[in-house]
Amino acid sequence: MKTGTFSELELQQKESSKPIVIHIYTDWCSVCKIESFHLNKDKDLVKIMNENFYLINFEAEKTKEKIRFQGRDFEYLSNGSSGIHELALALSKNKEQPVYPLWIFLDKNQNLVYYHEGLLNPEKMKQKLLEILAL
Repeated sequence: MKTGTFSELELQQKESSKPIVIHIYTDWCSVCKIESFHLNKDKDLVKIMNENFYLINFEAEKTKEKIRFQGRDFEYLSNGSSGIHELALALSKNKEQPVYPLWIFLDKNQNLVYYHEGLLNPEKMKQKLLEILAL
């Protein structure tokens, strides 16, 4: 699946407004790796995502640059040898420790339309994407 970044998002939305899917994960999350493998193998899902949505893969604990999103600036919060990005905490309902993988689905006006913690299989993902396109 084609992915973008938060910094590209504003420009892309001006060119062509589309719903946004934010995938929050960590590199140590084995469920995240298995999920990505299965989602990327589903050709119909990849086609729906690439043609109709902006997908942002966001590594919550390794992304260190400042991110501007929805008019606010978010920074990396260091905690010694590790840390977490403020934006991952802001998007998560679990403010102490987000559950990974975390999926945030926004409509083209950047309003939350679906929130999912944990594994999302290709069938459920396709169903949600099609529901969002029907809004």
